[in-house]
Amino acid sequence: MASSVGVDDYALTRVPMRARYSWWSVAIQRFGQVSALSQFLLGATLGFGMGFWQALGALTLGAVVLEIVAIFVGVIGVREGLSTSMLARWTGFGRGGSALIGLAIGISLVGWFGIQSAVSARGLSALVGGLPEWTWALLFGLVVTAIVLRGFHSMAWTAYLTVPAFLILVGWSIVTELSRHDLGALVSSAPPGPQLTLLEGTTLVAGGFIVGAVITPDMTRFNRSVGDVVKQTLLGITLGEYVIGLAGVLLAHAVRSADITTIVTSSVGWVGILVVVAGTLKINDWNLYSSGLGLVNFVGTVFGKRLHRGVATALLGIVGSVLAAAGILGKFTEFLTTLGVAFPPIAGIMVAEYFVVRRWRGQLDTARAAGAVPEDAPNWVPATLVIWVAAALVGEFVEVGLASINSLVVAFVLYVVAGKLGLVRGTGASRTADALPAKA
Repeated sequence: MASSVGVDDYALTRVPMRARYSWWSVAIQRFGQVSALSQFLLGATLGFGMGFWQALGALTLGAVVLEIVAIFVGVIGVREGLSTSMLARWTGFGRGGSALIGLAIGISLVGWFGIQSAVSARGLSALVGGLPEWTWALLFGLVVTAIVLRGFHSMAWTAYLTVPAFLILVGWSIVTELSRHDLGALVSSAPPGPQLTLLEGTTLVAGGFIVGAVITPDMTRFNRSVGDVVKQTLLGITLGEYVIGLAGVLLAHAVRSADITTIVTSSVGWVGILVVVAGTLKINDWNLYSSGLGLVNFVGTVFGKRLHRGVATALLGIVGSVLAAAGILGKFTEFLTTLGVAFPPIAGIMVAEYFVVRRWRGQLDTARAAGAVPEDAPNWVPATLVIWVAAALVGEFVEVGLASINSLVVAFVLYVVAGKLGLVRGTGASRTADALPAKA
């Protein structure tokens, strides 16, 4: 039954080189993630609470944080060909810790899935009508679920269609609305809403895509080289943050609102709804895809059962659609702030283990040569759990500096120190059920 529900897409095994894609095919999906509607909404949120130049500073600082994280963890992904939650077993967290990461990623991305679906539902209700918003949210979520069931290949083709459509429609919206205003006046105008500080804005930017940065291996495992990872990261994140983010800032100043539907519909009417739908579709498929991978790892680790990725995707797609219908969009800013603190330590620990401490690097290298995953993994790494919590608390409560950077750097440094002191040790060991070479 499981095999009839989508494709498994190497959920628990390495992606073999024969199944990998050109850098452009992966890059357009990365660009689609960052340049999607969520970035437009983030730019509008910044523009509603910040002046143009202050918002530019927040976007720049946030983009630097995201690029550093995405490149380093992305390199791990392309070398090992494994998903984020699977990699965590041998990059400091052990089986138990990787299950927690899989669960955390799954819950967070289902939340994002709901946010995006709710935005599209609002637009579809205004454009088409006939059904309440909650019904549109369910329908939109099910369409995305159907795309993700077919795996990476189906999502690539979705990107080829939706990314150009979104950029064309956004360009139309920007030109139409800004032609009615003095650009110089908009750049120098005061924010229309309650003011955000530079640190608050930067945390929103970094938090807005920090989960996407941390789960970069889910995408880069389909790349062919380290150079491909660097190119797609710099292209996708830099252009996405500046082009779409700054457009959202200016439009928020022009329309005097942070509501994305109000912005696009006031600019180009019903065509603006197409902006909303196209921009949401391309990021929502990756939200659901990575959420499914996290759930597969969690179920396999905790319950010892192999859950087919297609089944996990179908279940989470329904849950996410229900969340959208329940209306979680109002928690947007609070949600981003929380993510900006909780997830950077994961990347800090993974990078510290893989490149510096290298406690389990030898196992990965040996297994990679055979095209398999290591035969066993530690059950828990107690020092890692302590470091993860400590770094997250630093990000939450230390008011000096940027929360995302603070928590990431603290996690990295503490893990390296713990490694040098011999404190990074696994407790117990479990055989990896999928320690065989990946099949086509």
